[in-house]
Amino acid sequence: MVSGSRPRPSTRADYRWFLAMATRWMDNDVYGHVNNVTYYSFFDTAVARFLLANGVLDLSASTVVGLVVDTACRYAAPIAFPDEVTCGLRCGRLGGSSIRYEIGVFRNDEDRACAEGHFVHVYVERARQDRAVPLPAALRDAAQRLLMPAAGQP
Repeated sequence: MVSGSRPRPSTRADYRWFLAMATRWMDNDVYGHVNNVTYYSFFDTAVARFLLANGVLDLSASTVVGLVVDTACRYAAPIAFPDEVTCGLRCGRLGGSSIRYEIGVFRNDEDRACAEGHFVHVYVERARQDRAVPLPAALRDAAQRLLMPAAGQP
């Protein structure tokens, strides 16, 4: 990749909801930084905590659940134990039966993301999980609060 061809990492202002987490000693790999698979755990935790905080997910009783069908992460700077991380969350796309959650991972008090990624959840009936179903109204409302305003909008 040619230097300068990557987009600049997002800032905290580019996200709508935040969750702080501590790194753990076990998160570091042999290279001395948080291993790449740990970022996916950060993503999963941030999305699940958002859903729980907004009352749209009951871990044992929700009849409609989101299954991850697509995920990716782009890394900009390392994080290492004992750094604190904050995950910023926004909605990149709100479909009829799916949501693209976009996540920025911020180290300590830094304003630029160290990593950015996404999860696409397709919502299905928990009991069958064989086809997509429309998003429940409460979930759609919660996800709409994660949408970023269009340029020039408050």
